Amino acid sequence: MSEICEDAPYTAGRSADESVPASTPAVPDYMREIYDWAYINPRLVPLLDRQIVVQAILWGNANRLVKTAVDEFSPGQSILQPAHVYGRLCAELASRVGPAGRLEVRDVTPIQVARARAKLAGHTNAIVIHADSARPFDRKYDGVCCFFLLHEVPDDYKTKIVNNVLDATGPGGKAVFVDYHQWRWFHPMGPIMWFVFRYLEPLAPSLCASEIREFAGDADGFTWTKQTFFGGLYQKVVAVRK
Repeated sequence: MSEICEDAPYTAGRSADESVPASTPAVPDYMREIYDWAYINPRLVPLLDRQIVVQAILWGNANRLVKTAVDEFSPGQSILQPAHVYGRLCAELASRVGPAGRLEVRDVTPIQVARARAKLAGHTNAIVIHADSARPFDRKYDGVCCFFLLHEVPDDYKTKIVNNVLDATGPGGKAVFVDYHQWRWFHPMGPIMWFVFRYLEPLAPSLCASEIREFAGDADGFTWTKQTFFGGLYQKVVAVRK
């Protein structure tokens, strides 16, 4: 095993409130400084991790964006989700790949690891590992689903994660990125999103100002396609290894 997962993997069936071993990776400073309220605070996390809340945060587009991501994968595949996501994405992915497939969810925050294990407790084809996706992965996958992760990390982390995700994508496999995008200038939600990015999501603007492939060191090794949603506010970028 590489340094990314020093602890033994946990299967989804283990108790969601079981403590994480001390040898697991530390929570990055930016998480504590910017996103403690959203992803670490034990009082707020259960309130935010509800599909209705996710649907509201994404202006009614959560279900649509989850579906367009999940539809990129097929039964029997091995899929990596490099960060836990609020709502039902991980359960949808586990159902999509089915009993012959495998879903691996990783997260660097202990409370998010616990949330993922609880959601996947009934899926024997899923595993949850406490790990930092900014460090190289230790195996190849048929596909990777990177869902609303990049806008929440600093630019050096964006580069590391994009390249780690692409490196983990096996021959003929695909990496799927769903995230924020630079909305059209006349978008009615534009002023609100400016406020959100200014005060709640300060690491997001650099993603909107760039193409995801620009963070990749080996972009030419993949075929890239992009689709935007909701007036350009969201994007799905699919990179298929040549």
